[in-house]
Amino acid sequence: MEETIKKNLISFNDALNLKQIDIEENYKQYINPNLYRLLKILGFNKKFVKAKNTKVWDEKGEEYLDFLGGYGALNIGHNNDFVINSLSKINNSPNLLQSGMNGLTSALAQNLANISPGNLKYTFFCNSGAEAVEGALKLAKISTKKHRIIYCKGSFHGKSMGALSVTGRNKYKKYFEPMVPDTIEVPYGDINALKSILENYNDIAAFIVEPIQGEGGIIIPPTGYFKKAKELCNQYGVLLIIDEIQTGFGRTGYYFGCEFEKIEPDIMCVAKSLSGGIIPIGAYIATEDVWKKGYGTMEKCLLHTSTFGGNTWASVAGITTIEFIEKNHLEYEAFRKGNYVIEKLLKLKEKSPILKDVRGRGLMIGLEFDNLNIPLMGKIINNNTKESMNEYIGGIIASELITKYNIITAYTLNNPNVIRIEPPLTVEYKQLDKLVDSLEEILLKNKSIESMALYSTKNLIKTVLSGRR
Repeated sequence: MEETIKKNLISFNDALNLKQIDIEENYKQYINPNLYRLLKILGFNKKFVKAKNTKVWDEKGEEYLDFLGGYGALNIGHNNDFVINSLSKINNSPNLLQSGMNGLTSALAQNLANISPGNLKYTFFCNSGAEAVEGALKLAKISTKKHRIIYCKGSFHGKSMGALSVTGRNKYKKYFEPMVPDTIEVPYGDINALKSILENYNDIAAFIVEPIQGEGGIIIPPTGYFKKAKELCNQYGVLLIIDEIQTGFGRTGYYFGCEFEKIEPDIMCVAKSLSGGIIPIGAYIATEDVWKKGYGTMEKCLLHTSTFGGNTWASVAGITTIEFIEKNHLEYEAFRKGNYVIEKLLKLKEKSPILKDVRGRGLMIGLEFDNLNIPLMGKIINNNTKESMNEYIGGIIASELITKYNIITAYTLNNPNVIRIEPPLTVEYKQLDKLVDSLEEILLKNKSIESMALYSTKNLIKTVLSGRR
C-alpha cells in the first residue's frame, strides 16, 4: 500500500482564526494577486468577523456601516434572523434530490408568480444572476425561433459568455472575443435607436435591458422609455427581457424596478436579494406563452437544467426573504428613505464642486465625481498613472469613507467615477445622516481631498512597484 501523502490543509477552526497577514498572503498566493493589490490600495483589506443588519465589525471590534449591501443583494440586511431561523428548521431535509418534487421549490415558484408584474408564471431556478441571464437568452431564442439579441451600451448582465456578450462595456469583452454572435448594442434610453434596429432586422429574438443601469453608474432612462420600448417589442414580435437582478425586491422603491412604468416583461431575471444575500440563488420567470413555445413539450422540457437550481436551502431562503419584505413593506421603506437621503445629497452637491451628479431611485443611488485637479499630483506621477487615478475617483472616495468614517461603499464597475449607495432597505435614518455628514466632511475640506488623493497615489505607486519584484 502506498504511503499516504499528508496534505497541508487548514481546518475549519483554524480558518476561522486566520490572522490578517495570512489572509492577505492566501489572496496573493491562491486567489488573485492583483485583486489583492487593488483591495489594499482602496483600503478594502480588512478582516470582518461579524455582521448584523446594516452593521459589520472587524476583528478589533470596530463597527462599520454597510452602504454597499452586497451590490444590492442584502435588501433585508446581513444575517437576517427571520431567514436564518427558518433555515434551522430544515437541517434534516434533503437539499439535492432530483428524483422527487420539492414542495419548498414549488412554493417559491408560486410566490414569485404572485408578486411578479404582468402574466409572468413559470420559473427556472439557478444559482446566480449571470446564470439567470444565460437561461433567459436561451429561452428567448428557442421560443421565437430567432437568434439576434439587442442590449444597451453601459449595461451589465454578467461575465459568463452569453451574459458578457450582451454587457455593454468593451473592457470586459475584448480579451474573450469572439463573443456569442448576432448581438446589437443600442444607447440606453434612446427609443429612436431601438426603433431603428427593430425596423431593419427581422430576426431579433429579444431586447434585454435593466430598469436602472447599476454598473453603468446608476443611470435612469427618460420617463416613458420603457413603455415605448414594450410597445415596439410587441409591434415587431420581439421579447422584452427585464434584468431585475440588482433592482428587484424593493430596492428602487417598487417591488420590481419595471413597475415604475407599469411594464409587463415577457421574461424577467432575478437573483441577489432573492435569498436575502444568504445563499446563492438566481431565477428567470417567463409568461406561459413564451415558456410553452420554448420548452412546452416532453422532448424539450429538459434542454436547460441546473444541478443546484431550486435546492431546498435556497428555496427556503427565497420564501422567507419575500415574506420578510412583505411583512415589513420594505419597498415603501426604500421609497421614503431614498427620497430623504437624495434630497440631502442634492443639497451637498450644490456646495461641492467635485460632486458632479446625484441620481437614483429608492435606495439605489449613484454619486458621480469629477476628476481631482491637484497640481502636486501631476508633479509626482506620470500621465498614465494620473489617468488611472482619475478613472477611479469613486474608489478613492470610497476608500476615504471606509478608512476614516467606517462606511462601506464601492464604485460601479462600468463607471468607476460613481460610487453606489445601496444599503439594506432596513437602514435607519440616523445612519443615512451619518453618510451625508461624512461625505460633507470629505468633499468640503480641500485638505482632505488633496491628502486622500496623494495617499492613494502613494499606495498605488508602492503597490505597482511591489508587484514588479
